[in-house]
Formats: sequence, C-alpha cells, structure tokens
Amino acid sequence: MPKKLAKFIDIPDGVDVQIDGSMLKVFGSKGKLERGFWYPSVFIEKIDSSVKVDSKVQKGREKAIIGTFASHIANMVTGVTDGFEYRLKIVYSHFPIQVKIAGNEVLITNFLGERKDRRANIVGSSKVEIDGDEVIVTGINKEEVGQTAANIEQATKIRRFDPRVFQDGIYITFKGGKHVV
Repeated sequence: MPKKLAKFIDIPDGVDVQIDGSMLKVFGSKGKLERGFWYPSVFIEKIDSSVKVDSKVQKGREKAIIGTFASHIANMVTGVTDGFEYRLKIVYSHFPIQVKIAGNEVLITNFLGERKDRRANIVGSSKVEIDGDEVIVTGINKEEVGQTAANIEQATKIRRFDPRVFQDGIYITFKGGKHVV
C-alpha cells in the first residue's frame, strides 16, 4: 500500500484562513492574501489550526502538486505574519549610478554612462526604498517581492561589455532570511 501524501501547514495565532471552493484566503496582521488552487483530484481543507493538502490519487505528479500547494500556502502564512524582504546592493566603479522611484517603476540613470534611463517595474503591492547604496524591497507576497527584485537586477544587466571588467549593476544580496552573497 502506498504511503499517504498529505501535507499539513500549521496556522499560527492571529492568522485566519478561509477556503471557498478553490480559492484560499489568508488574513494576518500585515494584510490579506488570496490565491486560487486547483488541480484534478487534489483538495485543500482546513482542519482545526492547520490546512491539509491531500489527493485522492497517490502518484508522482499529485505528490509534486501537493508539495507545491503546501509551499505556496506556507509562504502566504509567512507573508501575512512577517512579510518578505529582499536587499540589493548598488555597485559601480566607472559611472555613479543614480536610482530613484517614479510611480510604479524604479529609474536607474547614468548606468555605464548611458543617456537613456533604465526602468524596472514594481510588481503588485511591493514597496521599494532606497537607502544609500542599498535598495530594499518589501511586501507580503513572496512572488511579487522576488519578481520586483529580479526586475531591478535584470534592468542593470551588462550588454556589449566584458562583465569581468564592468561589474557595475544592482545585485541581490539578501533574500528574506538568508544572505545570497
């Protein structure tokens, strides 16, 4: 008989989870997140102070989907309680880079002496702050925060120059709870 694949995600105090069909809503001190979870034969249910993700079929693909759903739900719970933070370092040796926020974009001027500004979109409800030579991206949705940080890093990607010589750019140095560099 195959092993049961169910995953349980604990709900801490101060967090409320509501399940409406395939829609899961998580409420916490930092805000509210909602997301749709649907896959054939995989279901999500709330049991006491935990969320159970299980499947009627016990095969490899369902096991992968159960793990993915459980990770997304755990990230939602972490987001509404603690939030997520990415830190990026502004590095230049040739031309001083100027970074500023304009609406829902980050403007990077004077990158490698270019006349045209480089732009990076701020995704969703992420917040971006510039503190000296550091850019701080925060929010409750891990995917939005991560995508915003990636957009900023990719906006300063070096083209037409040797990246070993021109190491200018904005690089991710810290993700949530761990240092990258």
